[in-house]
Amino acid sequence: MNAKLIRLEERKASLVAKIERQRTELAQASAPWRGPLAVVDKGLLVTHYLKRHPALLAGLVLFSVVFRPKFAIRWFQRGWLAWKMALTVRRKLYGL
Repeated sequence: MNAKLIRLEERKASLVAKIERQRTELAQASAPWRGPLAVVDKGLLVTHYLKRHPALLAGLVLFSVVFRPKFAIRWFQRGWLAWKMALTVRRKLYGL
């Protein structure tokens, strides 16, 4: 092998080692976020499921309104507030 190929192999080995260290550091830094992100991920899965099955969502809403109206009103208020906050943040971030 010539000297140039040897230098390239050494450079490649050092870069691979550096990448492995960075992956380890990233895994350690992101460890505290695994739990909360898993909850968010499950929430998104439920949201996508309910988008594909609107009758189920309507049934849940109707059930909660009929049997627990105070509970439903409180959660609708919270949902409305969250929706408005999300729209405001979206407008500010993306200029929509």
